[in-house]
Amino acid sequence: MSFHDVEIGALGGGSADLAQYRGKAVLVVNVASKCGLTPQYAALEKLHERYAARGFTVLGVPCNQFAGQEPGSAEEIATFCSTTYGVTFPLTEKTDVNGAERHPLYAELVGTADAEGHSGDIRWNFEKFLIAPDGTVTARFDPRTEPDAPEVTTAIEATLPA
Repeated sequence: MSFHDVEIGALGGGSADLAQYRGKAVLVVNVASKCGLTPQYAALEKLHERYAARGFTVLGVPCNQFAGQEPGSAEEIATFCSTTYGVTFPLTEKTDVNGAERHPLYAELVGTADAEGHSGDIRWNFEKFLIAPDGTVTARFDPRTEPDAPEVTTAIEATLPA
């Protein structure tokens, strides 16, 4: 199965339709509203705005598996993201990224290792995966790696469609 073939709901209902990202680069990030790393939303939005015209998007995946840091409803999450951080990038439905109920999207992603060699379970909120236009995972970044860190922006620029 390819990234583009995975079915996942959109935060506001309906399908998130990952097939629409075929031919684009996507940074998939498990997000939470009540985490010490939540301010990364601001840098994620700036990345989204900076590269959108070049075939890039951020895709936020709300998850409540880490210390209950995303307890809100879909409406609460959407309101928080837009009013607090001005988020315009798409968000999926709240989902599990680890364990027996791990969403198929994350089943596809977690086999990729980051620069330190970590693969497998998501360690915390704001772990990032860069998806190439063909749907393959090209990079994984630690939750503490800022979205605008040089290693992230360099990887995004190398992955943008030609």
